[in-house]
Amino acid sequence: MGISDRLLGKKNVNGRPHIESVSPAAALPGGDIRITGRALRPAELRRPRVQFGDVEGAVIISSDEFLIARVPDGASSGPVVVSTNGHPSNPYQFKVAVPIADELHPVTNPALDAEGNIFATFSGSRGQKVPVSIFKIDTNYKVQPFLADLMNATSIAFDKNGQMYVSSRLDGTVYRVAPNGTMASYAEGMGVATGLAFDRKGDLYVGDRSGTIFKIAPDRQIFVFATMEPSVSAYHLAFGPHGDLFVTGPTTSSYDAVHKIDPHGSVSTFYRGLGRPQGLAFDVDGNLYVAASLAGQRGIVKITPQGKASLQVAGNGLVGLAFAPGRSVVLATHSALHRLEWNIQGLPLVDASA
Repeated sequence: MGISDRLLGKKNVNGRPHIESVSPAAALPGGDIRITGRALRPAELRRPRVQFGDVEGAVIISSDEFLIARVPDGASSGPVVVSTNGHPSNPYQFKVAVPIADELHPVTNPALDAEGNIFATFSGSRGQKVPVSIFKIDTNYKVQPFLADLMNATSIAFDKNGQMYVSSRLDGTVYRVAPNGTMASYAEGMGVATGLAFDRKGDLYVGDRSGTIFKIAPDRQIFVFATMEPSVSAYHLAFGPHGDLFVTGPTTSSYDAVHKIDPHGSVSTFYRGLGRPQGLAFDVDGNLYVAASLAGQRGIVKITPQGKASLQVAGNGLVGLAFAPGRSVVLATHSALHRLEWNIQGLPLVDASA
């Protein structure tokens, strides 16, 4: 910054807008982002233009020092540019998630097998009979039916041998599903069965929406592992790097928590302050990512091991996520899947060496 710029503070003397930061640094189409900088609005108080590559986004709020813009359909990762009176700003790199499948109905995280195939549910409303319960999206993003005749398929998990398990929130059963799409009952009486997760020993944990976390041993013995307050929709489960189970369960509160359950079943609050937290996953550094609202904005929230939260991806309707090969992530909304090149290494869901 030159002497004139320093004397005039943040005023941009050359008439060109300048972008200093974009937050969050990634979004789904339809997500709102905050662009900060200087001279971001023309002196005539007209709205500036925001370009995501060749596609223009809507400006929701504008001022000299910041603006709120909505990522448009058709946008792709690349430079964001703000223009005022025909003067473009510096380009600022931004990531946009790419749609890979629609006409789905996930209610929690998608799941990936060892080959990188993605599995997502069409869960339907409670008691609804749907033609296809689970879809398979291969590594070329071809969508094909995988499983039918499972009512209200909810959560999907794979064990260390690559065996798929699916919960049904209708009948409280966890099903074991073969690679050819045939299924058999694995455990019954799980209440309103929702989230699934395996620990290092191969025990399967099941969230019951009415307030119980069940533990199912490999010999199918069932134990009550922990008791929590009831959730209005579902429990979502993920194991952290040190063997603790992390749980979200949206309630009627707008100030919900992520809970931590130690290996002995003792429940504590890891973080409080999220709106309707749902699917969650860890990276290899122990950071937790949750589909939730933070300060009123929906997206993927990162929570560090020290409990510091920040919005990392903006997107409406997000319900879950799953880290994928190649430092990418699959993001699930109420009706679709998106893929984001994120440069984050996910923590393996199952320790195959255990």
